[in-house]
Amino acid sequence: MNCSSSTNVTESYLQLLNVTVTIPLLFFGIMCNGLALWVFCCKMKKWKVTVIYMVSLIMSDILILLTFPFQLYTYFSVSRLEHNLCNALVSLYSMNMYTSIFTITIISVDRYLAIRFPVKSKRWRSPGKATAMCCMLWLFQISLTVVLTLKIDYIFPVCFQYVGSTLNPLFLLFTVVGFIVPLIIISFCTVQVIRTLYWKETKDVNEQRSVRKAINIVLSNLVVFVICFLPVNLGFTIRFAAETLEATCYTIEQIQHFNSVALLVANSNCVLDSLCYYFVAGEFWKASDLSPKNRFTKHL
Repeated sequence: MNCSSSTNVTESYLQLLNVTVTIPLLFFGIMCNGLALWVFCCKMKKWKVTVIYMVSLIMSDILILLTFPFQLYTYFSVSRLEHNLCNALVSLYSMNMYTSIFTITIISVDRYLAIRFPVKSKRWRSPGKATAMCCMLWLFQISLTVVLTLKIDYIFPVCFQYVGSTLNPLFLLFTVVGFIVPLIIISFCTVQVIRTLYWKETKDVNEQRSVRKAINIVLSNLVVFVICFLPVNLGFTIRFAAETLEATCYTIEQIQHFNSVALLVANSNCVLDSLCYYFVAGEFWKASDLSPKNRFTKHL
């Protein structure tokens, strides 16, 4: 269904909201991720498994951030981006968002193995294996980005503005593979890690405080993941269903408006990642040290 927008006032407010939110996200995203990358690359002599995954997460977030100036360009400029360039940028943006989701999933699984099976996980966790895992993920992401750029023709009235365009069925597949499956895995790992940490709680006040802090950090990771990625994936699913059922143009427009806001929420993950992972990583692993023998940290 090809519906042309009839709510110019709403569109103007949405454009203003996009500009107002995207500029701070770009600034703080580059600053936070750049600082985290500098610390990991220049201040750490030896990279542990978690650091390797976090650096991969930083790189995917930075690549997403690099598309923000082009998104802002579409709001400020009357001229449009060249069609092939638009296809490449949208593919880069979309694939790196899912690369970020997959990396967060891998971090959750790695954390689960380290905390739940501190001895056995020695065979499964190593910097070499973590590097190989990240390389495989990036090769897959790059290949898929190239394929989408060459084979998928995104038809947007204005690049990065989904209003009035027909949703590609691939978005539904991305929602299942790129969000629902990772959400199930992350939720399982989070519950298991919290259970493990909870049962390690002792009568020592300091250890109890450390356990609670670690549990709060793990839980906050899950909450941020859901808040950032649930709305946009839910919105695209509803949009696909509405187009399939041939809903009215008014209904499609309302869903489009919701998706525009949901995409901004998803973009905020580029900043929140640094707060939830990079800057609390040390605190988390220190908080997981629940015995004088460093039962947990010696396996990281």
